[in-house]
Amino acid sequence: MEAVIEQLSDYERERGKPMPTLNHAYVQTNLLVELKTRYRKTHTVLSELNITMPECPDTVPDIAIYPKLQIDFLHDITSMTEMPLTIIEIVSPSQSDAEIVAKFERYFNAGVKSCWLVLPIFQAISVYSAIGKYQFFTEDKTLLDLVTGVELPLSEVFA
Repeated sequence: MEAVIEQLSDYERERGKPMPTLNHAYVQTNLLVELKTRYRKTHTVLSELNITMPECPDTVPDIAIYPKLQIDFLHDITSMTEMPLTIIEIVSPSQSDAEIVAKFERYFNAGVKSCWLVLPIFQAISVYSAIGKYQFFTEDKTLLDLVTGVELPLSEVFA
């Protein structure tokens, strides 16, 4: 029997993660809008930004939440070395649980305070404060990240 070799797209090779789907893009946009609307004065919410972590390959999370950053339009940055408070990853159908846990472990070891795992198929988000320590929020609840104080009604995210 012949082995099937999956070809990675340029997107997947460049970013080291699966190609986003419609549900992924929809939920990511809703998260960005809601977070930006609610926290624009206190936080900087960024999508698809390269982050350089100590002793790890660079990573591109779906969304990163920083304390309010001063943006310098004259001097751009291609990769952040400062760790965000929160990283949000939207699960893709091709990702395994082991891959996600390994990613979160690297994030926490680098100094990230919380990680959100968005599960579009369940219309839910798990908020991790450490590996194995999380709260699970479903569509009819308001997410509360106890580490950062960020609150978000999930009815808006999955609307």
